[in-house]
Amino acid sequence: MPDPPLYPPERLLDFTARVFEHFGVPGDDARLAATVLQSADLRAIDSHGVARLHSYVDMFHLGRIDPRAKIAIVRESASTATVDGGNGLGLVVGPKANAIAMEKAAAAGSGWVSVRNSNHFGIAGYYVLEALERDLIGWAMTNTTKLVAPLWGAERVLGTNPIAIAFPGEREPPVVIDMATCAAAYGKVEIARRAKKPIPAGWAIDRNGAITTDPDAMIDGGAMLPLGSDRERGGHKGYALAVMVDVLSAVLSGANWGPFVPPFALRQEIPTRSVGKGTGHFFGALRIDAFIEPSEFKRQIDEYVRTLRKTRPAPGTNGPLVPGDPEREAEAIRRRDGIPLVLPVIEELRDISRQTGIPFTE
Repeated sequence: MPDPPLYPPERLLDFTARVFEHFGVPGDDARLAATVLQSADLRAIDSHGVARLHSYVDMFHLGRIDPRAKIAIVRESASTATVDGGNGLGLVVGPKANAIAMEKAAAAGSGWVSVRNSNHFGIAGYYVLEALERDLIGWAMTNTTKLVAPLWGAERVLGTNPIAIAFPGEREPPVVIDMATCAAAYGKVEIARRAKKPIPAGWAIDRNGAITTDPDAMIDGGAMLPLGSDRERGGHKGYALAVMVDVLSAVLSGANWGPFVPPFALRQEIPTRSVGKGTGHFFGALRIDAFIEPSEFKRQIDEYVRTLRKTRPAPGTNGPLVPGDPEREAEAIRRRDGIPLVLPVIEELRDISRQTGIPFTE
């Protein structure tokens, strides 16, 4: 099977920004939204890059996202805020709320922002990378529409509810943690489905609650499993983390939580009622010098990274990776060589091109 064709990152960024502008998103916001999607593609989180663009287009067509939403702070203290995203594009609401958290950290030592009335915000990792650019420790999390069964449950109740946090080093790369609180990101199931490949046992159950390796069985009424999958493998821990993300992102902000979070993809079930406004996010930023001398912190992070790298390798491995290693290595390659796109994604981008008249050059 031939390798997927490669596309220059800037070409995809320009196409994506023009698509958002076509649907009424202001130019600067359109470029910002495209940059968030590009960060996923560069870091090889292919399920959250331009592969998601058609879903945004569908939502615009249906009027489910306000392209010119007014984003407002509705409650605030020196180090905290609650933001109402006005049902705007999560790829714009998220970065702007994250910027508020970082500004508050710069002024007060820490900043914490909860968000309601938003939509899908891309990869959580984007936001903590932005914090690193300001020499801050960054936090980001979001709830998502129901896809995950709670431990010992046989139906969807929770979202994939990702968490990201990043710590800057001095000479060594930063530690960048970005993970879903389910056994695998839902996007990986979509990728397996497109490739007509099975998924590993322990990722998902079918509509009857039985473990399945068929991505279609999961998508057709099944559910993802929490991180750890079952009780014996630590599934209770992933389940608890998902609940934590839901509470901080939604209960704290006034967004929908659990089975009431609205869907992003059209084929997903629409909740029967609302308990809040839209999707919720939660951002945090910490100024290192509010806790310790930054040079000392970074020196210790460097030593931490080197200690992990020097750990004796387990049989059949090259030894431990540091969180963020695979994504950073992928970004270096993809910035140089281009972003690979599988045929179904290319076909979706061509369809967007036909709908909008914006050329998608190969």
